[in-house]
Amino acid sequence: MSALRHLKIIELSESVAGEYCGKLLADFGANVIKVERPGGSPTRRLGPFAPHGADPERSGLFAYLNTNKSSLVLDLATPEGSQALAALLRDADAVIDDHAPGWLAGIGLDPGTYAARYPRLTLCAITPFGQDAPDGRAHAEDLTVMHASGWGYHTPSAADAHLPPLKGAGRFQVSFESGLDAAMCIAACLYGQASQGRGRFIDVSKQEVMASRVDYVLSQMVAGDLEVGTSRSLFDLGGPSGILPCRDGFVYIWMSAPAHWAAIRKLLDDTAWMDDFPANWLERGLTPERIAICRQNIIAWLKTRDKDEAAAAAQSLGLTMAPVNSIADLPGSAQLQHRGFFATVEHPVQGRALYPTVPYQLGATPARITRAAPLLGQHAPPQPAVAGCAAPGATPHTTIKRRGGPLEGIRVLELTKVWAGPCVGKQLAYLGAEVIRIESLGSIDVTRSYGVDDINNAPGFQAVNPQKLSAQIDMKSEDGITLLKQLIAQCDIVVENLRPGAIGRLGLGYDAVKAAHPGIIYVSMGMYGNDGPLAYQTGYAPCFVALSGLSSLVGYEGETPRGMNLRYADSSFGTAAAYAALVALLHRQRTGQGQFIDLSAVETMTSMIGDAVMDYTLNGQVARCDGNRHADMAPHGLYPCTGADWISIAVPSDTAWRALCGAMAQPALANDPRCATLAGRKAHEPALDALLAAWTSGRDAAALAACLQANGIAAAKSANSLDLVADDHLWARGFYRYVTDGAGATKATVGPAWHITDGAAITDGAPRLGEHNEYVFGEILGLPAAEQERLRRAGVTR
Repeated sequence: MSALRHLKIIELSESVAGEYCGKLLADFGANVIKVERPGGSPTRRLGPFAPHGADPERSGLFAYLNTNKSSLVLDLATPEGSQALAALLRDADAVIDDHAPGWLAGIGLDPGTYAARYPRLTLCAITPFGQDAPDGRAHAEDLTVMHASGWGYHTPSAADAHLPPLKGAGRFQVSFESGLDAAMCIAACLYGQASQGRGRFIDVSKQEVMASRVDYVLSQMVAGDLEVGTSRSLFDLGGPSGILPCRDGFVYIWMSAPAHWAAIRKLLDDTAWMDDFPANWLERGLTPERIAICRQNIIAWLKTRDKDEAAAAAQSLGLTMAPVNSIADLPGSAQLQHRGFFATVEHPVQGRALYPTVPYQLGATPARITRAAPLLGQHAPPQPAVAGCAAPGATPHTTIKRRGGPLEGIRVLELTKVWAGPCVGKQLAYLGAEVIRIESLGSIDVTRSYGVDDINNAPGFQAVNPQKLSAQIDMKSEDGITLLKQLIAQCDIVVENLRPGAIGRLGLGYDAVKAAHPGIIYVSMGMYGNDGPLAYQTGYAPCFVALSGLSSLVGYEGETPRGMNLRYADSSFGTAAAYAALVALLHRQRTGQGQFIDLSAVETMTSMIGDAVMDYTLNGQVARCDGNRHADMAPHGLYPCTGADWISIAVPSDTAWRALCGAMAQPALANDPRCATLAGRKAHEPALDALLAAWTSGRDAAALAACLQANGIAAAKSANSLDLVADDHLWARGFYRYVTDGAGATKATVGPAWHITDGAAITDGAPRLGEHNEYVFGEILGLPAAEQERLRRAGVTR
């Protein structure tokens, strides 16, 4: 059964972000009708292309982005096209768009007024800087958005100051991430549409999506708890963690705790050099000399071992090491094969190929690729609507903290740690759900304790847990498990991201929880997912990225991989989990059926580089590190400015190239036949980069970006952390919010990456430990005061 087969989605998008959003909905069965201009979507003309030509029906990018959709050709500039669109919208549930601000109004879907004509329609617009982007940000590409978000400046970790910051992975990382946020918001609003009887407008900003992916750090910075400045290392942790060479490639190793140090002693053949190191040096004794010695000795051990062999040995000792997979490693991965992550798809023109699928496995309503991307104008008959049915025994929660938003009335229980798991609850709380974290004094989240003395004033914990409640339950006690099951019976969604096997040992696996609440939606998060030959392994965000193939794409051209900044991946994984939970919620809204959701962090990150994977499965081409190159743009890169600043410039067309030559006061270059076309500019790219670098090097980055924007060129200063915290546009849009905690302290934090009409109020800071015990145990569970006191004295609720 398909979870979203009752929905009709109109996709007006013509670039990667909107098309990826539509794919995420279509792969769960939604009837997504892609409206294409005469000649087809521009993405049909972007590679990689299947063999035997670069015609629009051979685009591997388009094939990946548009599985399970229909195609309808309409010229929206004509009366006939407008009338046909209006007819489609009359019974549509949602519209996806990713054109520039103002485009929707031009076709009769003004975000401010469309609801009068289509009151139940959810309309989602994805733009680089939101619907209210200032003139100085009117021209944008993924490169410039990446650098306006702060990620570019801080990628890679441990950056060399003289080398330019990097664009990230592949060509469309920003767009894939933004499409995911958009799909999550649409799912939430469709739930609210059914329960509250109205649609909503969703304004997704790509800049805010990317900035929100580093909320753990950025929230601490904007709150004044972490240093901000111009250093490219301010997102880093320091220490010996990183990508290291081995016999057949590279591994990523993460070391941050005494247990990791003890594991190294067991792993390496010769450890006499470790005797001079204090046991806790990874936490409190980092020095450049110790880091260098540590890395040198690990590299010496690795050079005689293959990456998979080394990682397996380390994982068996509890050390988080992972191979840096290339794109070619992925289809043959025993883990990915076990989970069925790749599916064979037959395309009528491109033929048969392996496609990456999705990172979440839903027990009752799995996502499937049932149709290849449509040929241009291949409009399939609309799927019949599926009648809903009452949810058996489903009644609204009588006691719940309501804050508005599409998920008002939904209750989420969090059994999570650190960052990725709490991100799920944060996203759902920002959409209006009541989110309750279960904690205990005997099993404190490391973000409450790392580097601080006051667990109720821990900046890391505060960064990723605003707008939540905290209740204390000792999950290692029998009474605690009984109490927790009683609470689960009053919830809609449970989220857990504990170490593999831990939740089962507690007696809180899905079967046990389902017995307490048959309609529960149970979200389980793991590095590799819940099953498979490698499911026992654990890791942190950089390990997810290394295993996914994404790290192998990030580095300077022709050199070894450097990988994304080590902070990247947790929030992406959490957002994918939140989206999957909302799809299951939509299914339960119609049927009353709960289900188990099994998520893989590795698969989440691989789905963000689908075009690179398609190039391998179609053509055998293995994407490598390419610095800041882009197959469809030139120039495209980072160029030095005064004060150690950098400017990002992306030239997507011949027109933009001529405009850039005008801004540089070099009209002769605009007329040079060697540079008049993309092919010519690509052939002379190193020379053009050198020319641009010489021109930018004596100029102020912010002023130069404003000048280039005024000339119609996509450009942005590469934002350091100081720029990011001081970004007036982010403050004006409410991306930064002031929240107040239970002790009355008010701080700024990172809010949602989108605006939604009638959205949830976001006012509360992260909770103190057990702050809401009385509400949870008294009001929700109705326990008498004497019973609450008994449980407290017994240590069950402490």
